[in-house]
Order: sequence, then structure tokens, then C-alpha cells
Amino acid sequence: MNLDLLKRLCETPGVPGREHRVRALIEEQAKGLFDEIRTDALGSLICTRKGKGDKPQKLLLLCHMDEIGFLVSHITDKGFVHVDPVGGFDPRNLFSRRVLVCTDNGDIKGVMNAEGKPIHIQSPEERKKMPEPNQFVIDTGLGAAAKDKIKIGDYVVMNEPFEEMGEKIVSKALDNRIACWLGLEAVRKLVESEDSHDCELTVAFTAQEEVGLRGAKTASFGVAPDIVIGVDTTLACDTPGVPEKDRTTVQGEGFGLHIKDGSFIADIGLVKEIEALAGEKKIACQRTILARGGQDGAAGQQAGAGARAVGIVVGTRYIHTVAEMIDTRDLKAARKILTAFIAAH
Repeated sequence: MNLDLLKRLCETPGVPGREHRVRALIEEQAKGLFDEIRTDALGSLICTRKGKGDKPQKLLLLCHMDEIGFLVSHITDKGFVHVDPVGGFDPRNLFSRRVLVCTDNGDIKGVMNAEGKPIHIQSPEERKKMPEPNQFVIDTGLGAAAKDKIKIGDYVVMNEPFEEMGEKIVSKALDNRIACWLGLEAVRKLVESEDSHDCELTVAFTAQEEVGLRGAKTASFGVAPDIVIGVDTTLACDTPGVPEKDRTTVQGEGFGLHIKDGSFIADIGLVKEIEALAGEKKIACQRTILARGGQDGAAGQQAGAGARAVGIVVGTRYIHTVAEMIDTRDLKAARKILTAFIAAH
């Protein structure tokens, strides 16, 4: 399994509206796998393999490129950098974090912490307060010189390494560089095995999912698909302190067949078709429902005249943190079912 590519994808910075570095890496990897590669007006990378016949069925995979992060909103005269979040953060996970401030002239290392006093001089009441994400500031160590190097609108990502831990992988940005990896590797396996497909296949590596499925909306409208698969992460709350009914997925039990979340309800015919195909190919599979949240499949389902839609997801522990964790067995299962589904169409 090409984990070096997943590492490169996860460690390449790219927040909503600033996906260009991730897009360049994907475009490099996509050469030879697709007949046509283009970038749309919103910054999504649209990769298409031709179908057979005069009017082939159109199959669209939606794989978003962006990770949650921040945009620089203000730099003080002393060089402290204030930020505005792009994506949903739990502020409990933002204290004492190493970050990268990504500028036109290179990446600048920094540390993020909340405004206010350290614990040694806080009152009991102050210790109970939880700051909002936009109340965190970044110290680059540059002092006043930071104003000469950093601009409003530069972007910020967490600066943490990709790690392999037994069957697990831990990294920032697994949401959703997993899908970018799957979009490439599922097609690569198809090409290597010399399997054909009748459908016109488009894999859209989309922009700005974390702020409202924006890239998926424009990409889906342009493709006008018959079938849409939203490829993403989902929760794996199979950890202490979470009731069994709220686990969503259990790691190591296969890819997630996404039935419903706060944004869409999957086409039941596609759910049954994929479940049957997984059984036939002996690919581990688990049905998933997420109480809240959404994913690109919803945008594809509702674009233009609409499309049949379903989600293929990988259960992820500690999601939207720098320590997102997946199980490689689930990742392999997701790749296998995507390749098999494409080949069947």
C-alpha cells in the first residue's frame, strides 16, 4: 500500500480556498490515470476517464482536498498573529500547538496558544473559561519583523508528523486526504489490473468542503452525474467514554457504507448494490449513520437535476485534531470496494 503518498498528502498544507499545493501534488500523481485533467473556477481538480458508447453512464467520486485551518486576520506591532478559523475546531484541542504560517515566500513555524494568563496566575474562575477558536494567537518568535513577512489572508495549518503505529496511521489532515489517496489509488489499481469500465468516470478533488461543500457543488453541476459517491472520513468513536450506540464505526471492521448524515440520505438501491458487491468480493463493510455533519455526496446528490448518491467512508478516531487515527485495514477495504464498483459500471 502506497503510504508514502498518503504521508505526502497529509503533510502538504491546504485549507479551504488555499488548496493549490495539495492540488499540484494530486495532479502530478493523476497523470497517466485519466484522459482529461482540468481545474475549475473554484479550484477543484476534475479528472475524467472516458466511457464506452455514445452516452455512457456518468459516475462521479467526490474527494475533498481541504483540511481545517485558519486564515491570518491581524498581526500586532509586536508580531503576534491573530487568526480566523476555516473549518470546525474544538478549542480544547488548540492549546500549545505547533503550527505553520504559510506565506507566498515560504512556511514560517509558530506556536499557538489562547490569549490570557498561564495557569500559574489564573484564578479558579479563569480556569473554567474556554476560549473560542478566534481567541487563539500565534507566536512565530519573529517579533515586530513578523509584519514584514506575514500578510492578512495567509493561511495556517497544524504542524504535526504522519506516524505509523501498528495497524494504525496517525496524522493531521487525514480528513480528507484519505479520500484524495483513495481517488488516486482506486483508479491506479483499476489501471494496473487492466480492468475496464463502461461508465464515464470522474474523480473530483474538491475545494472548500469544510466551509459548506462549495467545490462539490460546482464540480457536480459541471459533470451532471448519474451516480455520485462521496468519499470521506467519518467518526470512529469506539473509544472509552462513548456509548456503544454513538460509535458510528468500529475500526478494523471495514469501510463505512454511509447511509445518512445531517446533509443527505443515501440512495437505498446503491447501498444494497455496494453491500452485495462487498459480500461477493469478501470486502469488510459496515453501515454508518452520522447524527450531524455532512459531506460532499450531499452536494452531488442535489446538483442540477439530481443524482443517485451514497457515501464510502473510513472511520477515524479523534477527528478534527492533529492526532486523527485510521486503521489501514479499513483503508484497504475502501480502496477495494471503490475499484470493484467502478469496474462493475
